[in-house]
Amino acid sequence: MSQQITPYKDSGLGKKEQVARMFDNISGNYDGLNRVISFGIDIKWRKKVLAMVSAKNPKTILDIATGTGDLAILMAQTNAPQIIGADISEGMMEVGRKKVAEKGLESRVTLQYGDSENLPFEDNYFDAITVAFGIRNFETLEKGLAEILRVLKPGGIFVILETSVPTKFPFKQGYNFHTKVLLPLIGRLFSKEGSAYTYLGESAAVFPFGEALNNILRKIGFIDVKAMPQTMGVATIYSASKQ
Repeated sequence: MSQQITPYKDSGLGKKEQVARMFDNISGNYDGLNRVISFGIDIKWRKKVLAMVSAKNPKTILDIATGTGDLAILMAQTNAPQIIGADISEGMMEVGRKKVAEKGLESRVTLQYGDSENLPFEDNYFDAITVAFGIRNFETLEKGLAEILRVLKPGGIFVILETSVPTKFPFKQGYNFHTKVLLPLIGRLFSKEGSAYTYLGESAAVFPFGEALNNILRKIGFIDVKAMPQTMGVATIYSASKQ
């Protein structure tokens, strides 16, 4: 189990409520800052996720922790007639819904409230499920993964895109500087929520990655589990399926 890191220490709120508040507060400038912080490399990673999902020709797709809907909108490049983005931050989804409307995708892409630990969907419903940079925000990782397994169809694909920690010099040192110094600094300079960007860096540093996360997925019941490090290990794409 990953170490419990929260955005607002001593707030008296659970992690779930803190995460929702944090993303509501930073929703207005999240997209712009995210591009700066990631140097735009995250766009390339998301396209790899799209290719993996597209290869399965899904009819129903769920993007959990969808935020402002970037990955859900990208999934419209598949032939799937139903794409749902779920999140606990209404502020982030309001930004996402405007993007969906601007692209004329309202008939295929829907953003709605959805708690990863209590998904409002039937068993075995989705052909494909994705989570991009959101799984480390789950309050209880194992419970969220079990819910994902429940709503995934047998033979369906589950893809995670998440930050990870490089293990080789000098990438490990560069990553530590980026997450511990640069990320909080950018957050303080361009956002009133400096603590949010400190949280994003801290949570990434302690979250299980690689074989550690693979083993958690297997423990929950996923099969065909694979981890594919990206860009010297600063992120990892995971794929899994259901028996």
